[in-house]
Amino acid sequence: MARIALTVTNDLTYDQRMQRIAGALTRAGHSVVLIGRQLPESAPLPARSFEQRRLRCWFRRGPLFYMEYNVRLFIFLLRLSVDAIGAVDLDTLLAACAAARLRRKALVFDAHEYFTETPEVTDRPVVKWVWEAVARLCLPFCRRAYTVGPALADIFTRKYGLPFEVVRNVPEATPLPKAPPAVPPYVLLYQGALNEGRGLEAMLQALTRLDDCELWLAGEGDLSASLRRLAQELHLGPRVRFLGRLTPEVLRALTPNAWLGVNVLEKKGLSYYYSLANKFFDYVQAGVPVLTMNFPEYRALNAQHPVACLLDDLSPEAVVEAVRHLQQHPEEYEALRQATLRARLEWTWEREEARLLALWAEAFA
Repeated sequence: MARIALTVTNDLTYDQRMQRIAGALTRAGHSVVLIGRQLPESAPLPARSFEQRRLRCWFRRGPLFYMEYNVRLFIFLLRLSVDAIGAVDLDTLLAACAAARLRRKALVFDAHEYFTETPEVTDRPVVKWVWEAVARLCLPFCRRAYTVGPALADIFTRKYGLPFEVVRNVPEATPLPKAPPAVPPYVLLYQGALNEGRGLEAMLQALTRLDDCELWLAGEGDLSASLRRLAQELHLGPRVRFLGRLTPEVLRALTPNAWLGVNVLEKKGLSYYYSLANKFFDYVQAGVPVLTMNFPEYRALNAQHPVACLLDDLSPEAVVEAVRHLQQHPEEYEALRQATLRARLEWTWEREEARLLALWAEAFA
């Protein structure tokens, strides 16, 4: 079996996808080291079945951070005993590719998102050009590549001339969730980064007209401070709960308490439009219907199992209308909930990891 290094730029504590991937490869007999970043506020890492390492950087964001992190990651990979390197997203690909080429090791690429079409990148031509250059320089050296959904796999395959497989970001199967919570209050739960384009301003504004609802925000991000200010300006009081960053274990216990899971996005860049967020599947696994966008991947999944209320546009008015409709038609809400109980048996990591292991086996062939 092989020694595999997996590289990300985030704090490993909250990265459920990488924990699942590293765990699956470890269970298959590989020796895995998951490499991320050490922040001043980083919590101690819990013991897991695979090795975890975090790199300290002087810079925290922007071009200097990415340059510093890739230099530190390259040096670290040169010293690490490995047979293969798995680069996650373009922000670790340059260091991983350079180390793999220099040491003649297998390189595998995992695209969690359409990196050059994220809101932070798509409207910045120079930044976008740099990351596209990294992709075109390094991807030809990858033995295998995969991403989170069929739409992105098709786009990347056509764009870069490298076949991309699909390994969806679905959760591990959990025991059947408890009965839905008593209402009101109707708890709307959002889990994930509080960043640009996540529709959270619209959710707060909608809450001013949803007096019997609460909004729980599990996460932090670039908009943490501004969202807290907006909640105060709108006089929402205790009906908005900023829960901070929660570990996957705490999130799994919290999610079944929600009446509706929130996965709304502005159409800012193709990354969001073609996204397939892990929170969508996490809500379903907990038996919680989802409020999400009528984007291609979610529309396709909803055709298989109608677990979600799909929004054609993201506005406070559209959110209010959708929530009120489900409140006034409990039979429709119950139909969504019953669909989650069927879908949760199918959309599980236990089914998905077989694709991951087959892909990595091909990388060593």
